[in-house]
This record gives sequence, C-alpha cells and structure tokens, in this order.
Amino acid sequence: TMHEMSIAMEVCGITEEHVGRDSLANVLTVGLDVGSDAGVEVDNLEFCLEVLLAEPPFGKAKPKIARVSGNVLRVTFLEVEDGRPDD
Repeated sequence: TMHEMSIAMEVCGITEEHVGRDSLANVLTVGLDVGSDAGVEVDNLEFCLEVLLAEPPFGKAKPKIARVSGNVLRVTFLEVEDGRPDD
C-alpha cells in the first residue's frame, strides 16, 4: 500500500501543477487510466486517493479510475468547478 500511497501523492502533485494550489478545493474529479500491467493494486490506489482528496487543500474531489490494458498509469482529466451555473 505504500506504493499506491506514493502514486496517489504524485497524482495530487500533478493535479496541483495543473490547476494551481488556490484552485484545489474546486477540483471535483481526478481521472486516471491504470493499466492491468502497471503493477498497481487499483483498489488500494483508489482508497489512498479518496483519503488524500477528501482533505485540505482538496476537499471534495473523487478519483475516477479506468482500468485499461498495458502498463499505463496516467492522469487523464481533471474536472474543476468553475463557479458558473451549468449552461
């Protein structure tokens, strides 16, 4: 689980790089692709992400993990609340 926690922390770092520290509380979803050959226990990674994303500086983000083939492990999208009502 330490392996998955370090990956989860890296995902949080990538998220911060893309949205900026001041916008982390507005992140709703962090999307990931995790390959079947990536050497990652998906359930453990999801748990670690749920814990980290529920705490400040985040707050309401949820992980959305897609299981794919191969050895990929990547952040695929970030859903961020922009403060505007839906169009």
